Amino acid sequence: MTLVQLILEALDSLTSNKLRSALTMLGIIIGVGAVVAMMSVGSGAQSAITESIESIGVNLLYIVSGGESDHPQPLTLEDALALDDPQLAPEVIHVAPVLQDQAEISIPGEFTSASLIAVTPDFFEVQNAEVAEGQRITHAHVEGYQAVALLGTDVAEYLFNTRANLVGQKVRIQGQIFEVVGVLEEAGGTGFQNDDNRVIVPLTTAQQRLLSRPYPGQVDLIYVQASSSETVDATIDDVTQILRARHTKSLGADDFDILNTQSFLETATEIAGTMTIFLGGIAGISLLVGGIGIMNIMLVAVSERTREIGLRKALGARKNDIRIQFLVEAALLSMGGGFLGIALGWGVATLVGRIAAASGNTLNPQVELNAVLLATIFSTAVGLFFGIYPANRAAGLQPVEALRSE
Repeated sequence: MTLVQLILEALDSLTSNKLRSALTMLGIIIGVGAVVAMMSVGSGAQSAITESIESIGVNLLYIVSGGESDHPQPLTLEDALALDDPQLAPEVIHVAPVLQDQAEISIPGEFTSASLIAVTPDFFEVQNAEVAEGQRITHAHVEGYQAVALLGTDVAEYLFNTRANLVGQKVRIQGQIFEVVGVLEEAGGTGFQNDDNRVIVPLTTAQQRLLSRPYPGQVDLIYVQASSSETVDATIDDVTQILRARHTKSLGADDFDILNTQSFLETATEIAGTMTIFLGGIAGISLLVGGIGIMNIMLVAVSERTREIGLRKALGARKNDIRIQFLVEAALLSMGGGFLGIALGWGVATLVGRIAAASGNTLNPQVELNAVLLATIFSTAVGLFFGIYPANRAAGLQPVEALRSE
């Protein structure tokens, strides 16, 4: 019997009981759909994280106090000025010291909590922060200790119900009056990573009026931008030598940590990849449940078609012919469920992407070829694996006993 004849005969057997075949395929459909959807969402999340980090640039360093010292010396504005010296660090193009904390932002009748970030003008270069209206924090603002502020779009919307024509408005930050000089462009993000829920003020003003620190000139973080991704290692070496020379209280142990976007990118990619595999593995469990359903239905089919099997054997059919017949039926069930499951997973991934877009997130699920191939191959393998026992049972029936069966 040719393969085409086997397929046609299997289709005839399966369509003789359409409802049972459909319910049998349902487990495979759900399993494959879950695998495709989960892997697509995981891949989209990985791409979103990667793009977010790469948009900052792979040549950006983050310097924080800590290191291996038990009593680290704080980072200061003087440290930032030393790092900005072209004689000491020739590959450094921008240095941006930062103070940050949560603060209450209010106008008469409204108030909200937002991230308060105190910066110098270089902050906008290293963070690619753009202004939709008004102007950035300038050197004049910093040197003049001016009480001016840039609002994130979420803060502007909450306080004023608009993000336009706000230059010149007054807000209170921790009870201190500040003039709005601009509104930032929408950056996106939610929760702890929401860059739209922030207010930016001059660093010197914050040190004097808003964010007190125990050490004179202390800052929480220093951004350092190298001239290119190729000079990052050389820049790290220069920064390390400068800070070691300035921080001499902890001899033999660095009291600072230098992180870079490349390490963040590698870590984020690894975590996202692991989560994608984990989610796909959990979804794959439902494929096994679907495979057990196939085995169950095929065993029922063997019991119902005992006389048919006996008659075919009496007419000369070999054990292998019977075995292949039932394996083809199991494979068709699993492959049919697999194709429908791919369509389901594609639809779910698309729906998730649209929901994310409607809520302002950048998640864009990506249905990749490897996820489709994996789901197809795995679903077929599951059908064949769980079809082996019923097929062997059918092939092992004795013709005489089969024909006597009621």
